[in-house]
Amino acid sequence: MSDAAQPTAAEVRAAAEAVKAALDRHLEAVEHRSGDDDPAVYAAFNELAAAAEEYDEVLYDRYDEVTPFEIPGTEDALPYTGPAEPGAISVMIRRDYMVVEPQRLIAQADRVAAVDRDVWPADGAGAGTALGVLFGEYEADEIASRHKEFGLEEGDSTLWVSAADEPSEPGEWLNAPFDEADPQRVLCRFDVSSVFDDELDGDEEELEALDADR
Repeated sequence: MSDAAQPTAAEVRAAAEAVKAALDRHLEAVEHRSGDDDPAVYAAFNELAAAAEEYDEVLYDRYDEVTPFEIPGTEDALPYTGPAEPGAISVMIRRDYMVVEPQRLIAQADRVAAVDRDVWPADGAGAGTALGVLFGEYEADEIASRHKEFGLEEGDSTLWVSAADEPSEPGEWLNAPFDEADPQRVLCRFDVSSVFDDELDGDEEELEALDADR
């Protein structure tokens, strides 16, 4: 980082004072908490984590020093509060895709329409309509395994297995299917992201550098 872009000593001091104030607010919230999942404690924790991260960054940028603090992520900050013996589970999945080849996507919709013209206008349509055709024809898991054929590129994805006390009534949550996505009831989750690949590549490069120095 250039000298012009470095934080000033006063900015580092201000960040340190912000950490101290956040510590006081967190302790006060803990001392007056209403229970194990008090939202005030959770909010104070997040404020403290953000202040500590900011201080760590400006301290390093200004003085090339780091703190001994390691702030746990959201998953670590929220303990499981669901039933010990779940009577039911919900599996919630999010998969992101980029439409990188619209013509390939439309061509696949044309193939579906060759069998059922009712799902595809006779004069064709855009990629948005094509997506509706393909997701109506294929299961989401099949699209995930064949996404390149459909002109899609994978983005981040996550799968949450969440505990429930009892099964939902038919149709109960269809109008708002993700409102019950409570991180504190997640039994297990599986995340896929290119950011993990970047971290792995960085670790491998660090190991290679260490080997080279030996």
